[in-house]
Amino acid sequence: MWVSHAERPLGLDELRHALAVEMDVTDLDPENVRPQDTVLGSCLGLAVVDEETSTVRLIHYTLQEYLLRPDILPDAHKTLAESCLAYLNYQKVEGLSTNKDLNLGDMPFLEYSSLYWGRHAKVKLSDQARSLALELLSRDGNHISASLLVKQIRGSHYCPLSHHLWPGLHCASYFGAVEFVVALMGGEGCDINQSDCMGFTPLMWAAERGNEEVVRLLLTRNDVNPDKPDNDGTTPLWWASYCGHEGAVKLLLARNDVSPDKPNKHGATPLWTASYGGYEGVVKLLLTRNDVNPDRPTNHNQRPLWMASHNGHEGVVKLLLTRNDVDPNRPDNDGETPLWQASYCGHEGVVKLLLARDDVDLNKPDDSGLSPLRVASINRHRHIVALPQPQAISTSVD
Repeated sequence: MWVSHAERPLGLDELRHALAVEMDVTDLDPENVRPQDTVLGSCLGLAVVDEETSTVRLIHYTLQEYLLRPDILPDAHKTLAESCLAYLNYQKVEGLSTNKDLNLGDMPFLEYSSLYWGRHAKVKLSDQARSLALELLSRDGNHISASLLVKQIRGSHYCPLSHHLWPGLHCASYFGAVEFVVALMGGEGCDINQSDCMGFTPLMWAAERGNEEVVRLLLTRNDVNPDKPDNDGTTPLWWASYCGHEGAVKLLLARNDVSPDKPNKHGATPLWTASYGGYEGVVKLLLTRNDVNPDRPTNHNQRPLWMASHNGHEGVVKLLLTRNDVDPNRPDNDGETPLWQASYCGHEGVVKLLLARDDVDLNKPDDSGLSPLRVASINRHRHIVALPQPQAISTSVD
């Protein structure tokens, strides 16, 4: 069950400790942690340790497919959720400090249970797991599991550990656990707009993860601020656009108190970030709004068309070029136009779209004097250089 249904491959020590978890006890009994040979031997040769990754795997992918059939181990996620949550509520784990880095050598199951309990609980939840989850989430973010989860999510952008590191409502919104969101929203003193250590609100986490049910639920609150920015000035709509979650974008755009063109501290708007990711559906939604400027620049003068051209997103380029209020010749701070960027990166489809425009300046050089054709030649993009040109092209460097 563990090897087939875990969210990622488990190390042998992780598996040994996961199997040692007992319900209705206050701490892990070390005697329950079985020797490696005992654990592997009980699998009757169906599970082995992968020599390259040092993780436990099944001997063949067909066995994995068989065990994942819903009728074979129907309570797998329920059982795994119970084990993760029971472990996180053990007294030894509760007593761990969130204010320093930990050596997890003697607690190998701590990381997995912290990062993935919510995913298992979202699939299937028992009454016991429900009680354990609410107990964990009620600790207001002052639990080692919150520290590990935030670090895993943000990596190098990991915020300083502090009080209210990651409150329970934020965690539930991140996992998309509607039942827990409902319970925590109804709690006494619940601040629906509370910011965590990164400045994220519960709504922002739900929007970023594309958890539409949670977004819809949070927006029913009269006291919710759907446009509250994080520490970088990014809003829930910005994050939903950045991740390409059309459903969440629709829900947020339906609110009159959401500004669809609000930039972050770098000047990037929701449309800009959707163009960056190539999310055509989100771009279409934003372009239907009269209060969205499709040619709004960032602090470096990079506009949505510039960004879509740079990343080779032909569909987004087509959408933006239909707008009369988009100037296809606008350069960034280095003098690089959308055509220059597409030529530099070798995006033939985007170059063709731009060359089809009568108002595109084919000879416009960047600040160092390099024209689009010249930079395509330098980068050996022969397919770009060979394209038929509708007018004379300059390859010189002035």
